Amino acid sequence: MENPTGQRDGEAPSPSSTVTNYPVRKRVKTSIVGLDEMLSGGLFEGAITLVRGAPGAGKTTLGMQFLYSGITDEDERGLLVSFEEFPFSLHRDALSFGWDLRKLAKEEKLRLIFTSPRIFLSSLQSPASPLNHTIQEWDVRRVVLDSISHFTRMTRNPIELREIYNNVINSLKREGITTILTSEDSGTSLLTEERGRLSFVVDNIILMRYVEIDSTMQRAILVLKTRGSDHAKEIRRFELQEGGIVVGTRFEGREALLSGSPRSMGPRP
Repeated sequence: MENPTGQRDGEAPSPSSTVTNYPVRKRVKTSIVGLDEMLSGGLFEGAITLVRGAPGAGKTTLGMQFLYSGITDEDERGLLVSFEEFPFSLHRDALSFGWDLRKLAKEEKLRLIFTSPRIFLSSLQSPASPLNHTIQEWDVRRVVLDSISHFTRMTRNPIELREIYNNVINSLKREGITTILTSEDSGTSLLTEERGRLSFVVDNIILMRYVEIDSTMQRAILVLKTRGSDHAKEIRRFELQEGGIVVGTRFEGREALLSGSPRSMGPRP
C-alpha cells in the first residue's frame, strides 16, 4: 500500500512548540443533523471529543461524516488514522452513505492512514516525521483516531497509559486541530471507567448505544460532557440513513435507557 504520508526531501517543518493561536470560541459544525443542536451549535475549534460506544453503534461513521462534511462544507482538510480498518474498507463503507473518500484523497483534501498505535505515537512526537509533515503542509484542521482503545495494548500501567493519552491530546491541541477519538464501550453504565482515565482529559464525551425498546434494537445518542459549553441532556434516537447519521427525537416515556434494562415510566403523581 502506498504510504499516504510520504514526504519530499527537505520539506518537513517542525510542529509548533507553542499552542496555535486560534479563536477558542469558534464553533466547528459536525453537520450531522440534530447533533450540532445537542452541542449548542457544534464543537469548539481545537477541542478533543471522545465518542464511545459498542461495536457497530456508528462511531466510525460519525467520524467519517465529521471529516467529509468538514471538507465539502467548510473546505477544511482532514486526516483519519485507523488502527483496525484498512483504507479500502473505509472507502467501501463510506460509499454506502454517498461519500467518495477516494476522490477527496486524490484531491489532497483527505488522508487515510492505517498504522499501529505505537508507530502513530512515535510519529506524532517526531517533528520531522511524515505524519507531522502532512499535518503542517496540508494545514489539517480535523482529525479522527479510530479507535483509541488500541492504546491500552501498549501498557498495563494506568499511569503510563494516561501519559500516552496526554501526549496524543496535547500534540493535537498544540496545532489547534479539532479531533474525534473513538473508543469501544460495552459497559451498561453511563460511562464505564477506563484505564488511563481518558474521560478526564478530553473536552467532550458523546455516547452511542444500542437500546432495546419493545423487543426492537434502536440506536441512542447522548452528549455526556462538553467543556466550556452547555449541551442537551436528553437521550435521543439516531439512525444511519443514506446520507449518514441523523439524530432524531428524544425517547419519551422511558427511563434507565443506558442501563441495559430500560423500562416504561409510570404516570407521575
